Amino acid sequence: MKTKVFTAHVPLPLAEKVDQVAARLERSRGWVVKQALSAWVAQEIERSRLTKAALADVAAGHVIDHQAVQAWAESLNTDKPLKPPR
Repeated sequence: MKTKVFTAHVPLPLAEKVDQVAARLERSRGWVVKQALSAWVAQEIERSRLTKAALADVAAGHVIDHQAVQAWAESLNTDKPLKPPR
């Protein structure tokens, strides 16, 4: 697989934590950074997907009234909690 070199200024406390993790895992600093970056990118892709799905739901009118959600939430600490609004 081809690779590309990135350069980043990392605060010293974070760099030290990366070095500690690398030492603990007996891996290189580059390996740790690559794992962390891969996880972050995957998380951001999923966040974007979920946001687009939520916006599509709103556009399609699949929403729940705020007052209904608030009434349900407030009922959770009572003896007779309401069913979740649909």
